[in-house]
Amino acid sequence: MSGQPWQAWAEQLATGIALVDAELRARWLNPALTELLGSGMRSAVGQPLALWLPAADDRAQARRALDEARYVQLREAKLAAFDGRMLEADIGMQPDGAGGLLLEVHALAERSRTASPLSATLRGFAHEVKNPLAGLRGAAQLLQRRVDGAELQALAGLIIDEADRLAALANRLLHHDGAARLGAVNIHQLLDRLSELLQAEPAPPRLRHDYDPSLPDVHGDAGRLQQVLLNLARNAVEAGARTLILRTRAEHGVRAGTRVLRSALRVDVIDDGPGVPAELRDTLFEPLVSGRADGTGLGLALSREIAREHGGELRRASHPGETVFSLYLPLERAHE
Repeated sequence: MSGQPWQAWAEQLATGIALVDAELRARWLNPALTELLGSGMRSAVGQPLALWLPAADDRAQARRALDEARYVQLREAKLAAFDGRMLEADIGMQPDGAGGLLLEVHALAERSRTASPLSATLRGFAHEVKNPLAGLRGAAQLLQRRVDGAELQALAGLIIDEADRLAALANRLLHHDGAARLGAVNIHQLLDRLSELLQAEPAPPRLRHDYDPSLPDVHGDAGRLQQVLLNLARNAVEAGARTLILRTRAEHGVRAGTRVLRSALRVDVIDDGPGVPAELRDTLFEPLVSGRADGTGLGLALSREIAREHGGELRRASHPGETVFSLYLPLERAHE
């Protein structure tokens, strides 16, 4: 495979790509597919397709694609990962021009009766954005190598970091390992990162910081919490806010669903925009509800889902000239 002009491109894709020979043995897999299958490149190359495509009917379709030199599509095919997991994927198979097949593997989200309707909607969206994100990242890498000046290189690096974060979020929605990856999170570092992202916007808002520096770390998924903060801030800016205040406080006795948090960290995103329209106040956090004609209606719904996934809550208080979205995260173990 070395020397093929499209190899570098394929290695950047979030979609799984494989080449198999005329004997249906793997010749090459891109990193996305080796990660999906839980295998390194060396252990996968040379192995028969039957090792990770166990259904005889599916392999017969691969043979048909070879013999008839035509494109064949498998829907909801079973994949056997090298670590024992069973996955599902849509697989496109077409001749590669060298006597073998090129396989394009789109992993499907694990079916779960407990999955929320929002997550199901977002998985479909995540599937569509993975490849554009890979292209965005590759273009930013090229820019970072070619531009002069530390400031421009830092901006390109910011694009790369954000593309990686969004790709990770998409992968967690699409694959079975969708649980939050928890660890110690410094909320002020996330807010400082948010400020950097907002200042990189074409028309950045004025920012004020009102932090309580004594607050400890929270236990959470840094990537997902960053997404919540970014959603809240960008919603405010897109609604017409010119100034944002980012405030942190400790609060006690906070109700989160059926639980009461003895001690919680509160993050307020306060804006000077026009406020939430009256007709949206009761449905603001529901999927596909938006106050903008070009809005998707997913940002706030996802943000509340992430807050509750962390054992916390997301609330809003709004009137013209001041809208406050408050993210609550437990600082201690919640009690009933």
